[in-house]
Amino acid sequence: MVAAWTTPLLSDYQRDRLLAFADPTIDPQGIGYQVSQVRLAIGSGGWWGQGVGEGTQTQGGFIPFQQTDFVFSVAGEELGFAGAAGLLLVSGFVVLRAFLIARDAQDSFGRLVATGVGCWLLFQTVQNVGMNLGMLPVTGLPLPFVSYGGSSMFACWVAVGLLGNVHLVNLRKLF
Repeated sequence: MVAAWTTPLLSDYQRDRLLAFADPTIDPQGIGYQVSQVRLAIGSGGWWGQGVGEGTQTQGGFIPFQQTDFVFSVAGEELGFAGAAGLLLVSGFVVLRAFLIARDAQDSFGRLVATGVGCWLLFQTVQNVGMNLGMLPVTGLPLPFVSYGGSSMFACWVAVGLLGNVHLVNLRKLF
């Protein structure tokens, strides 16, 4: 880490992002703006949220990239803890199902495909939620199946298709 920090391996904006991750209050109007606004939005959601389309931070335009990178903050503010937890439960169900398909796979290729899809969706979900909660640095990874964006959504549905195919091959070999 010391070598990466002291050599020209990291750009200035990358160093600023790491500093903002360590202390978002260091530049609340600059590099720390996103993280501080997202924390405020999620915290203002409470248990049940402010209502769909009623979030003051999200509807006021204070959170940049709220339809892609910071979509979890919209769920946290407008749906509250219960809605955000429900979103995570559904995402966790998809990941768990991928791992169960991998466990039941009859061949190693199917096992690797299902495990890879499960790990990919799990990593992206943890990274997105972690950056929204201020626990991980901001990277720009979308929340699978939720963030707006054609290529991300397309890739997620292709992954579900791969899981369905591995599961179908498993069923055919059983009968």
